Amino acid sequence: MCEEIIIKTPEQIEKIKAAGHVLAELYHELKSYIKPGVSTLQIDAFADKFIKKHGGHPTFKSVDDYVHATCIAVNNEVVHGIPRKAKIIQRGDILSVDCGVTLNGYIGDSTMTYVMPGATDKAKKLVEVTRRCLELGIEQCVPGNHIGDIGAVIQEYAESNGFSVVTEYVGHGTGVHLHEDPAIPHYGKRGDGLRLQEGMVVAIEPMINEGTYKTRTLSDGWTVVTMDGKLSCQFEHTVAITANGPVVLTSL
Repeated sequence: MCEEIIIKTPEQIEKIKAAGHVLAELYHELKSYIKPGVSTLQIDAFADKFIKKHGGHPTFKSVDDYVHATCIAVNNEVVHGIPRKAKIIQRGDILSVDCGVTLNGYIGDSTMTYVMPGATDKAKKLVEVTRRCLELGIEQCVPGNHIGDIGAVIQEYAESNGFSVVTEYVGHGTGVHLHEDPAIPHYGKRGDGLRLQEGMVVAIEPMINEGTYKTRTLSDGWTVVTMDGKLSCQFEHTVAITANGPVVLTSL
């Protein structure tokens, strides 16, 4: 974590947006690539090749000796799932693909969840609620609001739909470094925490669980799963806080 809040200039925000656009295009292409029978390692290889073809660098490969372009969490996996040849996508699965793109020194960070044919209604509801949690959090990204305002709306919406918010892993500043201050919890109280200001760029990435919010890390030291084995879902965008409101930098 970079221990400072880096206020970005409009020019820097445009460069982050360019990196984010490559990421958004990747997720669009993955819609038709990801299907039952494909391994998470194949998905990772597709992402790696796509990013490099578009002049970028897979940001995650610069973090803690991690060797993959993506983290892929399937079903009860919450975050940091390692792509594997033996991890084959099945009918009914939900999977979250987390990826970063560095382009000309600037970073876009985003996560997209994909729903396979045959998924249960409960799984589909979890995905749609998580997507809406992200949207509600983004709406709070205006100068003068507080970090707690982001977490409060996410927590309220998730819990009102019978789901829980993962508290151990949070959003963060981003753009120049993958992880910058401030931390952005996806829970909290309105009016709490740092006041948001124009030029901040943050990654909001709610992780919403079907059951308990509690998690555990597997013996590989990376993969985080739900404590009760129930489903988890994540969406993420990199967002610039501007005088005209929030601007999503990782969308088409």
